[in-house]
Amino acid sequence: MHTFRRPRPDDAAALYDLVSAYETAVLGGPDMTLQDVEDELVEPGFDLDRDGWVAEGPGGRLLANAWAYANGDSDLVDVDVIVRPGSEELIEPLWEKVLGRARELAAERGHDGVTVHIGVYRADRGKQALAKEHGFEPGTSFHRMRIDFDGPVEPPAPPAGLTLHSGESEEVRREAHRVHQEGFAEHFGFVPATYEHWYERRQAQNATDWSQLALARIDGRPAGVVIGSDQFLPDQGCGYVATLAVLPDFRGRGLGRFLLQHAFAADAARGRKGTILHVDSNNTTPALGLYESAGMRPVMAIDVWRRRL
Repeated sequence: MHTFRRPRPDDAAALYDLVSAYETAVLGGPDMTLQDVEDELVEPGFDLDRDGWVAEGPGGRLLANAWAYANGDSDLVDVDVIVRPGSEELIEPLWEKVLGRARELAAERGHDGVTVHIGVYRADRGKQALAKEHGFEPGTSFHRMRIDFDGPVEPPAPPAGLTLHSGESEEVRREAHRVHQEGFAEHFGFVPATYEHWYERRQAQNATDWSQLALARIDGRPAGVVIGSDQFLPDQGCGYVATLAVLPDFRGRGLGRFLLQHAFAADAARGRKGTILHVDSNNTTPALGLYESAGMRPVMAIDVWRRRL
């Protein structure tokens, strides 16, 4: 027996228990933290009363969770369906709900169709099969990369003309936003965002620490940015590079490698065990090779499946 209802912010602990049960079955242990779940429930643009569902079993135990999230005003909608092991009968009803909501979200934004993305751990063969059954095809793959530190990391030598600026001022954040938008413009699934939306989403996350944003200027011109956060600190004891972008005019000069090694040194100085990041294997720049050559290793793969409705 179960009932469907909308999620509420105070469901965070119960949702974390559900997600942990699913991830432990697939990965051998939890991947998300309670902080991650709390952040998702207050994500700007996510309407709890329209975009999410939970299935509640006897005694109030959560058996499943599903959601659809629109990417700005684009026709791209991200979805997910997470079911506690042993409650697989809930999978199909929830897939119907998220795909139906995805169509609604696209229509509300003036689109005739919708592109739906779902991220699936590569280790989850069952969910991959479900994505195929629902007409999804592989889109791209994200590799989680990690490097561990034995002690202090020597800061890299800066390129000529370089200055670094912290994200604690709005002027720097606005320039960092522009670099991010231009630097990622051709990447898979990228949707442009205004500064206000970009800032609001990051500000709503518990892991955000603007002092971990470093904007690189070359001869006074914005050229690249690295944005770190505390996302992997609670469970992994690691720093996290959420964004690393270099503008096209400044590529090929070693700036990306400098910013990456700057992040390593900064994380080591904070006492972190290592640094983690995610990289798109179909990246328009040779990022995967850069990270591997800098000593990072892949520790997980997450495949993005897509379907046009």
